[in-house]
Amino acid sequence: MVLLGIVASQQVLRTLGLVQTERIRELATTHVEALSVALGPLVLRNDVWEVYDTLERAASASSKGRIAFTAVSDASGQVLAASDPFRAPTGSPFDALAQEAQALAGLNFSGSQATIRLTAPLVFQGRRVGRIATELNVADLVAERARVARLLVLWNALVTGGLALVGFFAMRRMMAPVTLLAEKMSVSAEAPEPITDRELLSMESEFGRLARTYNTMANAVREKAEAERRLAERERFVSLGRLSSSLAHEINNPLGGLLNATDTIQTYADNPEVVRKSTELLERGLRHLRDVVRVTLEQNRIDRAGSPAGPDDFEDLQLLIGPEIRRRAQKLVWEIEVDQVTLARFPSAQLRQILLNLLLNACSAAGQGGEVSLRATEEETGLRLRVVDSGPGLDDAARQRLLSSDPVPPGGGVGLRLVHDLVHDMNGKIEVQRTSSANAIELVLPYAKEVDN
Repeated sequence: MVLLGIVASQQVLRTLGLVQTERIRELATTHVEALSVALGPLVLRNDVWEVYDTLERAASASSKGRIAFTAVSDASGQVLAASDPFRAPTGSPFDALAQEAQALAGLNFSGSQATIRLTAPLVFQGRRVGRIATELNVADLVAERARVARLLVLWNALVTGGLALVGFFAMRRMMAPVTLLAEKMSVSAEAPEPITDRELLSMESEFGRLARTYNTMANAVREKAEAERRLAERERFVSLGRLSSSLAHEINNPLGGLLNATDTIQTYADNPEVVRKSTELLERGLRHLRDVVRVTLEQNRIDRAGSPAGPDDFEDLQLLIGPEIRRRAQKLVWEIEVDQVTLARFPSAQLRQILLNLLLNACSAAGQGGEVSLRATEEETGLRLRVVDSGPGLDDAARQRLLSSDPVPPGGGVGLRLVHDLVHDMNGKIEVQRTSSANAIELVLPYAKEVDN
């Protein structure tokens, strides 16, 4: 719009300049032709006074004082007479007056100077008898051009401002649906918020179709997120169910001994030594049951903003996985080469959940009489965890659940998708390795925060 206004203004000023130049040319031509007729005989006679009188009358007759100065020379190039004798005395060189003058035929009015100097031959009866130099006062034309330029600038500013204002409100109205769409998409970091039916009514056909498509996508994303949440919960409860089954055996086994100790105390209440030994047996059994219940409750409490990890987490994991190992008559290799300061840089709940799920899967894969191992080492960039079992390895579905973020159906390994999500949240990496005799899952978890020594 601004460029269009500038081009239009330039065209108007150019046209005005051409019109003014043509007016000046017509005026100067008429003036020179009239002087040629009137001064021709006088110049031939060298009649200085008559020439001067004619120039004076011509200057007085011009409107708005247009003719400011005129000088006439004879054939020898000497000034014969001028309307201002002090400026061009008689007998002075005429060339000094014609140095900065334009030829009448090539007149060009730029609009910046208040006067224009012109020179033309003085022709009488087809013969050149001298030259004429005249100075025209065009200050009013310069002022007119400046006034037109100011009006054009003002008009362009008003029109441009008005069009810009109209364009602003028009674009604001047009972009309102897009702005609303962007706001809805940025409201929630997990899933976009759908556009309400009331907001849909205010949108025109194209944007309305876009909004309905967006709503379909937003609802699909929400449903997918909800399905993944339910699947993660299901996997968590599946792993806890398997763990509870093993722990039930761990709790049930000492109960028989505890009941026997109770019967012994009742039967031999008068024998202090038997009562003491039975009481010690009861205490050891109850302490064992207390430890089993404690670690089970701790494992069920997934607090993502909880306390940092420590060596006791690995002790609890060993206690939790112990019943499953004994039930399957498996061998457990436990190598923890990480100090407490390093472990404190990782969240306890996530670390326990990751390792428990991997260990349960390793026990299941290793089978009866197999071998399961856990090795934890610290590196400069993070914590390296390696879970190995003597089983046949992960199938394609289980590998996809552990390594990929793509949606997968339930099954294919207890809690493997939960392991993937937790490791991803911790910016870690997962690698699956297979040898002829063992299957290994290796995790690298970068340090989450610095801990003061």
